[in-house]
This record gives sequence, C-alpha cells and structure tokens, in this order.
Amino acid sequence: LPISAMKKTVSRPSEGMDFIFSMLLFLVFILCSVFTILIGSRVYGNIRARNDAAFYSDSALSYITNKVRQSDRTGSISVRTVEGQSILVLASDYDGILYETWVYTKDGTLLELFSEQGSGLTVEDGLPIMDCEPISFSIADKKNGAMLEITLEETPSPRTASLFLRSSSKGGRRNE
Repeated sequence: LPISAMKKTVSRPSEGMDFIFSMLLFLVFILCSVFTILIGSRVYGNIRARNDAAFYSDSALSYITNKVRQSDRTGSISVRTVEGQSILVLASDYDGILYETWVYTKDGTLLELFSEQGSGLTVEDGLPIMDCEPISFSIADKKNGAMLEITLEETPSPRTASLFLRSSSKGGRRNE
C-alpha cells in the first residue's frame, strides 16, 4: 500500500460550524452590550431623578427662606391653616393698605398668592412657583424670640429649615 493511502484523513470541522460559532459569539457580544446600555441608562435615570429632587427641595427651601428674610418685620410673619393647608403668611403695608403674601403647597406645587388682606381669594387662586413636595410651617416661641420651622415632607426623610425671626428678638434690634 502506498504511504498516502495509509494516512488517516483528518476531517476538518465543516465551515458551517465555524460560521455558526462566530455568529453565536457575535450574538452574545451584542446581548451583553445591550444589557450594559440598559443597566447604564437605568442607573443614569435614577441619579438624574435624585438630583432633580434635591434641586427642587433645595430651591423651594431657598425661595421660602429669601421671602421670609425680605419680609422679616415685627408682626409680619405668621402661620395659618386654610382648607387643610399649612400657609406661611407674610404681611406688608403699602400706603396704608395691608397686603398678605401666602406661600404654600397644593397638589405637588409650591404656590404664592399676593392680595389685599381680606380680599376673599382662596388657596385655589395662588400662582405656581415650582414643583414641590408638601411643606408645613410652624412658629415656636424661643427664649430669644420666634423660630420659624419649614418642613419639606419629602421621602424618605423630611428636611427642615429653621429660621430665627430677627424682628422677634427680645432685647435686640427690631426691623420696622
């Protein structure tokens, strides 16, 4: 027998199997890429939502704090409950006419209402300022004056800002 006839022929895997294996490997790569993109987009969405919530809560507290500081005169800051809403009332006198600015939240929106005292306007008439979680207000008398507590009822934990009303300080300078 010739030597060539004695050699065993080694069969090479078919080219079809090479192609299928390559396509399966490519499919796995594509699936991993898609899952990585989906997970990344979900993480990005969560981070963005958290940052937006922090922005709105910080902005709302800053807005209210600035309004209080602008109106901090003796007897001009009070808290009321109207139609179940906790309302911060900032009173002012322009040319002998008393005006009130109401700051409150309703249906997820921070609202402000500026009107003449006793005008008959209600919490439905406020102008929207920004989206905001519910806010409650309280004033506590302290040894040295009054302290305004602004509580933003956000989840998972409420945030509170405490403002010492300068106009109420006992024995100190009063803003008139």
